[in-house]
Amino acid sequence: MDEERKERLKTSRSYQLMQKVALYMDQYYLDGFAGLVPGGVGDMATSLFAVVHVYFCMFRLRSIPLTLAVLNNVLRDVLMGMLPFFVGSVIDFLNKAHAKNMKLIDGYINDDPVIVQQVRRKAWWSAATLVLFIAAIVAMAWFLVWLAQKLGTALFS
Repeated sequence: MDEERKERLKTSRSYQLMQKVALYMDQYYLDGFAGLVPGGVGDMATSLFAVVHVYFCMFRLRSIPLTLAVLNNVLRDVLMGMLPFFVGSVIDFLNKAHAKNMKLIDGYINDDPVIVQQVRRKAWWSAATLVLFIAAIVAMAWFLVWLAQKLGTALFS
């Protein structure tokens, strides 16, 4: 990638927004605090902030492998954050998906051979597991609703 394009990408509004999202969500732990909202609602809401990462990868960088790698990080973060009994909340504070995505994007823009290789490897893994992550998230959401119903029945009957 030529230097002029790299500079344009790094000064774009979407790139600046991605950096702010990563800062607030991961460095200031807003992702972890939002994960405390029961039923995976907070995790799903914070995953919406990753839309800017997906947009940047897909439409600005035009890289399907990078987009798949970013989606993999996002979906993994949502699934792990949904684990019940505050296990997911603890993981949310430790797993910094937005920062990981920024590292992948920065490395890709800067033609870092290690990152580019990692993105390619992760893209194949992501393509294979994308459907599994979505199915697992739906199953976990169903389980949490079922668990809340059973607990509610046991406590309030």
